[in-house]
Amino acid sequence: MKKRMLFLIITLFVIHLNAQTSEVKLYNPEADAKIDFQNIITKANAEGKHVLMQIGGNWCSWCVRFNKKVTENDTLNSVLTEKYITYHLNYSKENWNEEILADFGYPQRFGFPVFVVLDGKGNRLHTQSSVYLEEGKGYSTEKVLEFFNNWSTTAIDPKSYPSKVRN
Repeated sequence: MKKRMLFLIITLFVIHLNAQTSEVKLYNPEADAKIDFQNIITKANAEGKHVLMQIGGNWCSWCVRFNKKVTENDTLNSVLTEKYITYHLNYSKENWNEEILADFGYPQRFGFPVFVVLDGKGNRLHTQSSVYLEEGKGYSTEKVLEFFNNWSTTAIDPKSYPSKVRN
């Protein structure tokens, strides 16, 4: 009887885990990332925004957790949509996107999710390991907000900083 009960509990736990990761489909393994990037870069440039590329996969619970954090937190969601065009680049056995990742300096070396910030011309500005955005068993609102703000177009615009040289 104890073995059956243990088996039932384990089975329910596995079903619950599979349901959590299969509900959210952030990443599209069939996407042609090269074409997607051309469109996203064009849009970001036209809107005066940067691109925030989140690299990971539907298999990655921390990837799903990050997306949930930034879409359900009004402050983070507002800053993200105001300052960035977001793209979820798939990394899975169905599509490793190796060529694109090589172009951006192999960001997968930092684990998942990993973030690459691009300017409106497609140049890589920054690669961010998600480890530095974590707090406890989730993500820190303050750390994520700081990351978003520190790599926005305004933050890296020299006009945002008055010159210390006086005539």
